Amino acid sequence: MPSRWDHLFDLKPVTLVDHLLEEVAKLLAKDLQQWPPPVEELDLDTGGSFAPLFTEPRPRPMPAVYTEALRLARWELAHEADAYDEYMRNKRYLERGLGPDDRLPLLFLSRWLTEQMAGLGEATEGRVKRKHMRDCLDRLEAKLRLVAGPSA
Repeated sequence: MPSRWDHLFDLKPVTLVDHLLEEVAKLLAKDLQQWPPPVEELDLDTGGSFAPLFTEPRPRPMPAVYTEALRLARWELAHEADAYDEYMRNKRYLERGLGPDDRLPLLFLSRWLTEQMAGLGEATEGRVKRKHMRDCLDRLEAKLRLVAGPSA
């Protein structure tokens, strides 16, 4: 008679990097449950345009803003500057159901996600590469979809 634990022997081992990416995605999903997500420090010289997100009461952006911010962060990590520039210059986010007021949270979330991934790369002394970071963002997006529900 098979034991309830037998299936564990059939599982494929998880690499350390895969486990790390999964845990990072969980932590980021938790951070993104609050709006705005936590920042260590807001430098008004470089990030001053985002100050209204922290100083004025604003509603949490709709799920599509998070989806588009993940798209932009992936492009940033893949060095797809042309795609990023074309998207922003031609306001492609408007075609994706976002409004003009979503631009600031979109840019903030994109930068926040990219900085989180850069921090991961630094913390692992470069062992987590950009392809891993994009994988982490994919995992994060799946977790955000689960939280938002099937309509997101």
